[in-house]
Amino acid sequence: MTGTSTAPALFASLARLAHFTKVMYKPHYLLYAIIWVLALEGTAAVVAQPGTPWRPTGATVVRIAVVAITLLYLRMLDEQKDLEYDRLHNPDRPLVTGAVSASELRFAMAVLAAVAIGLSLTLSLRSALLIAAVLAYGLALWAMERLSESLRTGILLNLAVTYPIQLLVIAYVLGSGIDTGEVRADWRIAATALVSTGVFLSFEVARKTTRANRPGELLYSRTLGPIGSAITALLLAATAVAAYLTLIRPVLTAPVVLEWIPLALLVIPAAATWQFVRSDRTEHPVLPAVGFTLALYLSLIVLALV
Repeated sequence: MTGTSTAPALFASLARLAHFTKVMYKPHYLLYAIIWVLALEGTAAVVAQPGTPWRPTGATVVRIAVVAITLLYLRMLDEQKDLEYDRLHNPDRPLVTGAVSASELRFAMAVLAAVAIGLSLTLSLRSALLIAAVLAYGLALWAMERLSESLRTGILLNLAVTYPIQLLVIAYVLGSGIDTGEVRADWRIAATALVSTGVFLSFEVARKTTRANRPGELLYSRTLGPIGSAITALLLAATAVAAYLTLIRPVLTAPVVLEWIPLALLVIPAAATWQFVRSDRTEHPVLPAVGFTLALYLSLIVLALV
């Protein structure tokens, strides 16, 4: 009887977790995981071995799966970490509404962590240790935010403490790529981290820039001012392109017209910033930031392949 009564409860929990994933882990998260890993690995490969085209392998596919799983793990972690904030500012979130429980999310996180580490072990021991560090850092962030009010309420401090998790994922992709042979160990592969940092932070700042007065919300525009925040987003995008131009483009052997595409793409965030600064619109446009991120990573993938 116990097994009979337990099965419906398990299926109900799985259904709630599936609903959470559908609502909070949109398809663009998976798309981002795919192109991020491909751009990181491909760019690092051609920077370390100029003149040698890069080709993804089965190990590349495993890394994409691990990063996608890790992003879902972190999404579930953030849902719990930000619960009090979401009750005020995002009352429709699944954990706030009771569509999923914290215990169900924690169970799913444990499963996802085991799968991510297990898959990484098929690549190398270092791969498993690096992805375990990513997962552990996420939990450490949760603990730190619970203990520090300034970390919860200070958006720039919060960014400084949380962004290293992105660097750990980059280290996982590059370190694992070295272990499986797609990437050669070379100091120049750090250029990929600089490009990725500029791209991510530009998007992060742009999506939290507004002229609206929203008491209690964590917005960069509250600290930097709407114009300062918009210009910061543009400067971060320019930093990513500058890192590409100075550290990556000189070693490429692709057709010249392709090599300058990342510079041309800078017009996207530049136009968005100009539109926001010169108008009285309330919200900084986010779609250009998304378009710049996708287009830049896709261009890096193409450059690595040719």
